[in-house]
Amino acid sequence: MALQLSPHMTVMQNAVQKASRRLVRDFAEVEQLQVSVKGPGDFVSQADIRSEQTIRTELERARPGYAFMLEEGGMVGSPNWSWRWIVDPLDGTTNYLHGVPHWCISVALERRTDTGSEIVAGCVYNPVNDEMFWAEKGAGAFLNERRLRVSGRKDMKDALLATGIPFASVSAPRRLAFARTLGTLMPVVAGIRRFGAAALDLAWVAAGRYDGYWELGPKPWDVAAGALIVREAGGYATDTMGGELVMDPAGIDIVAANSHLHPKLLEVVAEGVAASRAA
Repeated sequence: MALQLSPHMTVMQNAVQKASRRLVRDFAEVEQLQVSVKGPGDFVSQADIRSEQTIRTELERARPGYAFMLEEGGMVGSPNWSWRWIVDPLDGTTNYLHGVPHWCISVALERRTDTGSEIVAGCVYNPVNDEMFWAEKGAGAFLNERRLRVSGRKDMKDALLATGIPFASVSAPRRLAFARTLGTLMPVVAGIRRFGAAALDLAWVAAGRYDGYWELGPKPWDVAAGALIVREAGGYATDTMGGELVMDPAGIDIVAANSHLHPKLLEVVAEGVAASRAA
């Protein structure tokens, strides 16, 4: 029996699937895309912009009063929003533009509360493999119709981790913090991967493909949906102090893993950050 999606999740999945159809067609002709440079190592394509337009149109049609935080379009809607969509229309753009089939669309739904806000729904869709990772707060995490659970590994020596390697525009302190953390982890884990799509990294932690993930400075649209999916799969996704993630457009420091490895990974990342500040 097919899972019964909530109205919000139905809207989200329909929007990303509609946007994905054009992305897949363009991916087949990636060399024909016109590309403009946003900054060092950060590219935007016509495909990226079209995907965002499609998602925004679909979400606005279904929920006309909701605000947006868009990777390309910025903040849209009332600053006094009660509900807000957080949209990455193409996570892994550099992979996409190089013909690497590891990219996705990420959409999260944020609800304002009396004390701040919370992510209540998220989906991360990889059209190449037709993998829809999704979750709603309190209802579990899923890959298509299969329930997800984070890995059960307990020892760092057995852990396969994912990360994002800083590029040219990342601040010097964050580059140093990453280098310190990487230097500590490399000798004590089974492996470290950098596949180039933060939302999928988090989704893969939720699916048990990775045992943990950390990155300094990704944007809310990179991690909002994936962090919820990790938590609903039984894992932890926090800032480098172990606190709640705040959807700050300036960037987020994030550590995600299962309950056994999260404290260990968090300690190493926090030490790397502290060492970079003291340098």
